[in-house]
Amino acid sequence: MVLDPTASSVDLTRALCDIPSVSGEERTIADAIEAAVAAVPHLEVMRHGNTVVARTNLGRAQRVAIAGHIDTVPINANVPTRDIEIDGVPHLWGRGTVDMKAGVAVQLKLAAELADPVIDVTWMWYDNEEVEASKNGLGLLAAVRPDLFEADFAILGEPSNGEVEGGCNGTLRAIVRTTGVRAHAARAWIGENAIHRAAPILARLAEYRAREVLVDGLVYRESLSAVRITGGVAGNVIPDACEVEVNYRFAPSKSAADAAAHVRGVLAGFDVEITDAAEGARPGLDAEIAGRFVASVGAEPRPKYGWTDVARFSALGIPAVNYGPGDPHLAHHDEERVPLAQIEGVERGLRAWLTSH
Repeated sequence: MVLDPTASSVDLTRALCDIPSVSGEERTIADAIEAAVAAVPHLEVMRHGNTVVARTNLGRAQRVAIAGHIDTVPINANVPTRDIEIDGVPHLWGRGTVDMKAGVAVQLKLAAELADPVIDVTWMWYDNEEVEASKNGLGLLAAVRPDLFEADFAILGEPSNGEVEGGCNGTLRAIVRTTGVRAHAARAWIGENAIHRAAPILARLAEYRAREVLVDGLVYRESLSAVRITGGVAGNVIPDACEVEVNYRFAPSKSAADAAAHVRGVLAGFDVEITDAAEGARPGLDAEIAGRFVASVGAEPRPKYGWTDVARFSALGIPAVNYGPGDPHLAHHDEERVPLAQIEGVERGLRAWLTSH
């Protein structure tokens, strides 16, 4: 596959989306991106697995890391892309158009074209973002090349409707267990039903009211939800075990330890096992460089409710924001689609900031 970084950002989005790259299958698209930037004389190019890094070394006073993941969730008859109109507005439809190959296309085009940005740039395109954290290409790169993460500011091209979304919520998963005694379903009174015992867990979660938390000028909305329930062994057996999986999205003012304590408090009296947690990221908008970026792109900062890799940069002390085309509500949706004007708008915004004095 050949990518032409001199093409329009819309055409590049189309080309990238038409290269299938479900998590774990990114080699072809990584090869194409590497080949496209390797031919650019002002970029130093490196690769680790299926993560490609290209950077300028102009001796500028500051450096920004601009990153985007190249994998998608599984395809469901939504590749190749196609052009559609919704209420007269041109869109590009297909898997990855929102999450997040439109953002990657903008980055790739600017990486190739901007030989003399006012700030040094480290461009990062990484694999396996949509699966477990242990496979995340950005995390694996940080473990072996921490020097590549030296930056004053970071931008993730995650879909944000072309607006700036600061930081991100943290996320935690837990398993809540109940136990009982097996018995024949015809003599249910002999046993103790573990699924019935889970009813108070579901009641507490249903009654839970999401908190809104002000963090550095942005209001983050939390949520605590049951996302999976399992139990039972047969249609004629009273179940002796039940598990409710819970997901907690928490404001970045909380630590993962604070979040775990909160979940245990809400579900006090039950067996709660924390199975996974990722810290959130504060908005980072109080940094001077972040303020200049927001002013340059003309955006009104908003909170990011979902978890993104801005948290990886934040953990390193680097303020980070999300800025990319596409509606986050359509990420992973089978009708994933992005307005062409948003792709072009984000390109203009990033170009203006990277070239303005």
